[in-house]
Amino acid sequence: MSITPEKKQELVTEYATGSNDTGSPEVQVAILSERIGNLTEHLKTHSHDFHSRRGLIMMVSKRRRLLDYLKRKNEDRYQKLIQRLGLRR
Repeated sequence: MSITPEKKQELVTEYATGSNDTGSPEVQVAILSERIGNLTEHLKTHSHDFHSRRGLIMMVSKRRRLLDYLKRKNEDRYQKLIQRLGLRR
């Protein structure tokens, strides 16, 4: 359900805006999107895992808040990010 440190580092290097960037909204949204995808696959086979479902809802909400923040601050970065991640909206 969680992501490996190697995959996380790969996402950080791919979506970072600078050389030491690990906390920009782009990186955080990319990591959350990966975790959401993994948890969605888990819930397809374990449909009665309600604790994990709550975690999924919380992660989706956090990603939505980060995307709203990014849209408020910089519309171009927001558009590029949702295009790269293939998110709707």
